[in-house]
Amino acid sequence: MKNIALLGCTGSIGVSSLDVVGRFPGKFKVAALACGDNVALVEEQARRFRPRVISVRDKAAAKALAKRLKGQDVEVLSGEEGILRVATLDGVDMVLSAVVGAAGLLPTLAAIEAGKDVALANKETLVTAGELVMRAAKEKGVRLLPVDSEHSAIFQSLKGHRKQDLVRLTLTASGGPFRGYSPDELRKVTPAQALKHPNWEMGKKITIDSATLMNKGLEVIEARWLFDVGPDGISVLVHPQSVIHSMVEFVDGSVIAQLGVPDMRGPISYALGYPGRLKKDTPGLDLANVGSLTFTEPDMDRFPCLAYAYEALRAGGTMPSALNAANESLVQAFLDGRIGFMDIPAGIRKTMDAHKVSPLVTVDDAIKADRWARKFADRLYA
Repeated sequence: MKNIALLGCTGSIGVSSLDVVGRFPGKFKVAALACGDNVALVEEQARRFRPRVISVRDKAAAKALAKRLKGQDVEVLSGEEGILRVATLDGVDMVLSAVVGAAGLLPTLAAIEAGKDVALANKETLVTAGELVMRAAKEKGVRLLPVDSEHSAIFQSLKGHRKQDLVRLTLTASGGPFRGYSPDELRKVTPAQALKHPNWEMGKKITIDSATLMNKGLEVIEARWLFDVGPDGISVLVHPQSVIHSMVEFVDGSVIAQLGVPDMRGPISYALGYPGRLKKDTPGLDLANVGSLTFTEPDMDRFPCLAYAYEALRAGGTMPSALNAANESLVQAFLDGRIGFMDIPAGIRKTMDAHKVSPLVTVDDAIKADRWARKFADRLYA
């Protein structure tokens, strides 16, 4: 029995993860949950999975949840102290980190420091402090298993092969809903349009990131740290069918790819069941029905966020943290209707130009850069 703590249990990845866990009651036990303020959903999850500890974002939500769960044998906590407790809970074998954004950094790092294996669905942890996080995982001897479909695909494709034989990692991107749009059309995009992803069902923030290609840029930075490959060894191809999730090229010209239906329960299952595989109960990939697979180079002129991510990765230090924080701030402003779609990359560009890069020595360096960039980006369109 593997005891699981789930950070971000009410988000899209969290809900899918609990769907997987629920199909294997003899293999997994949910020991702890953490979420924002969706009290109604976490109450349902608590009644089904009966965790020992639950943490929600604020005290008011915690009070409401505790009242709803009166009589249940569960400890309800709140705030940063609460999520850190969930991430480091005694008896937990694996922490699945599915918190949205840079907020996932501290609890994920705390889980690593506590000696927990981590199934990582929070790419911002490695975007903001990848070198420090990977060093901590190595020192603690814990496994960091990727949950993003692209990184899971690379992880699987690398199995049984030598690092010195690797030439290139290729991340695939759906291209989002606007890959054929002109610059004028992109300026008129609304939040409602941007939230209609053609292939994947995801949370609001990551769906907007997919539309701007920033999500792919963040994944490039994540791949750099997960697989110890420099930016010149990581490429991106737009693959609208989302069947090939990523590919690995070797020195002999061989290219190994991982294929599957666009469903996050696949990579979640692989991370939870690793090194084994969990039997699925949904239809598999039907290539005859798919018909054809197509690939094109990403257009970084119309979608510059991907280029900005490469630039931030090459700059190093605190620049990736500043990039990510500016993006989070601007995406929220777009969702709130305060700025236009193309103001997101424009604001990121201005933030990067203004940011003074510092060495990333401690986590505090990443956090300070994050706070500075959020304030700077917030003021751009105030």
